[in-house]
Amino acid sequence: MIDVRERARGCLLGLAAGDALGAPAENLTPEEIRRRWGRLTEIEGGGTDDTEYAVFAASLLVRHGHELTPADVAAAYRSEIIPLVAGPMRGAGFSELGTIEALRRGLQPPLTGLTHSHGWSDGLAMRAAPYGVFCPGDPAEAARLVEQDGLVSGSGEGILGGRAVAGAVAAAMGGATPREVVLAALSVVPADSWTARNVVRACEALDAADAAEVVEALHRAVVVRHYPWTDVAPEAVALAMAAFLAGDGDVEAAVTFGVGLGRDADTIGAIAGAIAGASRGERGVPARWAARIGPVTGKCLPVVAGRHVLDVADELAEGL
Repeated sequence: MIDVRERARGCLLGLAAGDALGAPAENLTPEEIRRRWGRLTEIEGGGTDDTEYAVFAASLLVRHGHELTPADVAAAYRSEIIPLVAGPMRGAGFSELGTIEALRRGLQPPLTGLTHSHGWSDGLAMRAAPYGVFCPGDPAEAARLVEQDGLVSGSGEGILGGRAVAGAVAAAMGGATPREVVLAALSVVPADSWTARNVVRACEALDAADAAEVVEALHRAVVVRHYPWTDVAPEAVALAMAAFLAGDGDVEAAVTFGVGLGRDADTIGAIAGAIAGASRGERGVPARWAARIGPVTGKCLPVVAGRHVLDVADELAEGL
């Protein structure tokens, strides 16, 4: 039996490991990844904004719990993030950059997530895991909570991507099987949404393709090839769900498969690692990866510098 604390630690440790493993492969094609590494299996450097924003999201939950509102999130951005950003933010996603500028202009949510053109980005999905940790076995509440955060920085499919990830993590925290986890993700987004359609297409491609062609099949199913950026939430979320299923919930298998898909590889790895980590617990994360995860540096969000994801996971578990 895996207890909630063990699952919480596994989730955030898996997120950080997936983020760090995928960082050098971000924006690369699967072909280029295979040429450089064959298969990425070892963490060489640190994580990115994915881990730092997840730590920040967790801090909001520790303070506000189930009463969290978009106003609380906006206030935290104004008091804890904006004052420490002297110039351009480093490593932040498009949706977060747009939100910072909207808040600086005095706008309030939901306008802060609607006034920039990147509301569909995967910025919310990358930090959605703590909301699932906070709602073990309750995907609907996890999705509701993450939307309070998402209304500050995103809109439309960007928010739906966050809802899907939070719902999946909540189900995994409750001990659901891999297939049940994906069904939970689908249960908290509209069936006719881009996000839901992509998750279904990715699952179908995974089931239909043979091992030698599965990566190409997943790309054909969901990748937006004509768009110059890779942080498209319905794409990243669907690929991460497919990676989780491809690994049958195993952390190492899910993460290594996910980062090998390229595109927004660090976010895909972080999401797959978070869901698998919640499913298998801290002991399911490879020890050699766990040893490489240290306190976050704050290179993107100075306010979280020095925090370790395991301490953050403990705080979330204690607040349940």
